[in-house]
Amino acid sequence: MKKEYIFAGFGGQGMLLIGKFLAMACMLDGKHVSWLPSYGPEMRGGTANCSVIVNDDPVASPLVDMADAVVAMNRPSLDKFESHVKPGGLLVINSSLIDRKAERTDINVVYCDANRIAEEAGNPKGANVAILGALLEKSPVCSDEIMEQAIRYELGERKAKFLPGNMKCLELGKADAAKQ
Repeated sequence: MKKEYIFAGFGGQGMLLIGKFLAMACMLDGKHVSWLPSYGPEMRGGTANCSVIVNDDPVASPLVDMADAVVAMNRPSLDKFESHVKPGGLLVINSSLIDRKAERTDINVVYCDANRIAEEAGNPKGANVAILGALLEKSPVCSDEIMEQAIRYELGERKAKFLPGNMKCLELGKADAAKQ
């Protein structure tokens, strides 16, 4: 099983972090992974995306051109990466911030109101984890328990207090996607 992902947004939206969550979860699950970040020089507000590859075999190259799934957190990311979804693949769009529908008809599309879900969960900075939940509902690659372990690990002791809010966002994101 080989799956390739692109997570894209602007700096500060947590796209690199949820890519790390997914890579760590799959690594804890015994898979081979790669995580390759790409971002502009700005601290916040510039472009930020990452590629994640999950495979049963060692990953030869971390580069992803055509992904099984793309998460687009803002309009410029959708405009840039919609064409990078493999036919039959999955595109997850943050409908809180993106004012257009997908143009392609050969892919599966999920519209996730990630910012609203995060607010509803009482974790307004958790929109990234809500959209990760939507992705995992439609394209499961690990269990919720493994994902919780990965989030706990990546947050570390200093940010452990954010784990319950992130898990709530993950759960609500999955529930929202299940309705589509």
